[in-house]
Amino acid sequence: MDVITFTVLSVLLVASAIRVVLNRSPVYSALSLVVLMCLLAVYFLYLDAHMVGALQIIVYAGAVMVLFLFVIMLLNLQDTVREYRQEKLWTMGILCAALFGELWFFFGQESGGDSGTQHALPEGFGTVVSLSQKLFTDYLLPFEITSLLLLVAVVGAVVLAKR
Repeated sequence: MDVITFTVLSVLLVASAIRVVLNRSPVYSALSLVVLMCLLAVYFLYLDAHMVGALQIIVYAGAVMVLFLFVIMLLNLQDTVREYRQEKLWTMGILCAALFGELWFFFGQESGGDSGTQHALPEGFGTVVSLSQKLFTDYLLPFEITSLLLLVAVVGAVVLAKR
């Protein structure tokens, strides 16, 4: 991936993440999160991890976001408006400045060396076999914990909605 593509995608990702936080409507915030997940899938496609990119769109932008929207509808949050205080805006400004400082430092370090070289990817990177082998051997416990957390979140949303 060249520097221009990386910069454009990074700016779009950061803008989409800021929209997730700053939107007053939870539904629009969730839709901005869908955009963020789809842009993240583009990064995986540039890394030649086509399976991971497809799973990013199917699982996160599809299934998880449907779950989020279901919870938002259950809790009836569409009329909720958050009040933003000046301190929150200053904190977000400082964090954004720190992010741009890190990007500036990264590109400054990158331009000093040979920036045109690509690192060799391992054999089978991003394929179904390598993904499933890693997921069900090295990362089995975090995978199961994540599924348990999603189940608890759904049960909690249903309990809150029954009140």
